[in-house]
Amino acid sequence: MSAVRSSTKDVASAASRLRRTAWYQQPRYTRLWAMLALGVLLALVTGEQGTTRDVFYSIEGSLLGPNLWVCLALTVGVWALREFAATPIKGVAGQVKAAVGRPGGALRDRVQGDARLRWGLIGLALVLALVVPSTLPRMWQTVLVDQIAIFALLAIGLNVVIGWAGLLDLGFFAFFAVGAYSTAFWTGRLPIEPPVVLNPFWVIPIAVVTCLVAGLLLGAPTLRLRGDYLAIVTLGFHEIIYLVAKNADGVTGGPQGARLIPDFSFDFAGIQYKWSIDPLPYWYLLVFFIVLVIVLFSRLEHSRVGRAWTAIREDEIAAAANGVDTVRFKLMAFAIGASTSGVAGVIFTSKYGYINPEVFPLLQSILILAYVIFGGMGSIPGVLLGAAALVWLPEALKDYVDPSDRYLYLGALLVIMMIYRPQGIWPSRRRQRELKMAEEGLGDADAMSEPAGGKA
Repeated sequence: MSAVRSSTKDVASAASRLRRTAWYQQPRYTRLWAMLALGVLLALVTGEQGTTRDVFYSIEGSLLGPNLWVCLALTVGVWALREFAATPIKGVAGQVKAAVGRPGGALRDRVQGDARLRWGLIGLALVLALVVPSTLPRMWQTVLVDQIAIFALLAIGLNVVIGWAGLLDLGFFAFFAVGAYSTAFWTGRLPIEPPVVLNPFWVIPIAVVTCLVAGLLLGAPTLRLRGDYLAIVTLGFHEIIYLVAKNADGVTGGPQGARLIPDFSFDFAGIQYKWSIDPLPYWYLLVFFIVLVIVLFSRLEHSRVGRAWTAIREDEIAAAANGVDTVRFKLMAFAIGASTSGVAGVIFTSKYGYINPEVFPLLQSILILAYVIFGGMGSIPGVLLGAAALVWLPEALKDYVDPSDRYLYLGALLVIMMIYRPQGIWPSRRRQRELKMAEEGLGDADAMSEPAGGKA
């Protein structure tokens, strides 16, 4: 018996030591270390500028002054607010939810109420999108059209590939280049002559079909690839499009690109209208196409195709074993996702009247991916919010931050978002449920690097 008691005491003391030494491995304190590192990064970003005469001048000036402590206080304050102030709120919310319950027809009433609320919010957002831009300064109207609306349309298309089908695409901006050069070709502004010269407005369906074909050409060789390998191939696809546009002088115009692309004009059934340099008409046109794409894609998400994409994203092997034609549906994801790039490329090219290969850098593909992840993969409202927020931030910092430092603030915001809300601003219900189950050890999440229970 004494041996048993001694063994029990040893086990208890070992467990106590383990608890004392592993406190820093808890998720709460793991996030604290991340926020401390972020504070040091912010101190370096906002500190002294470096000089060529003294390599360590910037580091010494940034880390030995009060700026470091201000940044650390800010990041640790965010950590403390999130970890301790939000806990009582969650507890009260859980108690209220348990007390109310859902007896009888309460669930049906809740669903109907949620539907009415959703449609009310959609109507309010649409009214604001049509009314508010006319009250903004000309500069912000241009930002709405040239950046926010264009990238929102691109992010909706990338959401099909990444958020719904689970296919990592790092070269999505190449489809935008395909749409832009399709516009230049069919308006007769490239070295090669088109069969017929068209107004940019009538190039839209042709550009959409061209991007669909480009999506099929990208998807066909990558059907057996997954994860990092698929990302590398899509990255190479972007570089191929960029280099062809830059070096094929007799086809794309080479580094000079295409100039004097005509403006949009509409002449059909006695109705005539011509777009000018005013950004508002382009904004209304983009809002129309965004609403149209959202309606079509929302129907597609809840169709048989959308369910097949979900099955492929969750487990491609299990989906194939249950009869899902993974080849066909992956090709459809690439093609349908790329279709929105055709519309965006035509409108952007017509508004600017000029394109060249440098308009389509690889960085833009990475930024679109960040917009989708930041907003919430698989959620159309989240993708729109993510694109609007991350496009707006560098413009808002333009008067206060050096141009070379703007994207550092953007990166810091992404770090904070991935620490505290990896599902995004407005996540899809399915993805939010997956991440919660993974944290509780009840299942896996598609974005997790290993099973929820840990490595085998």
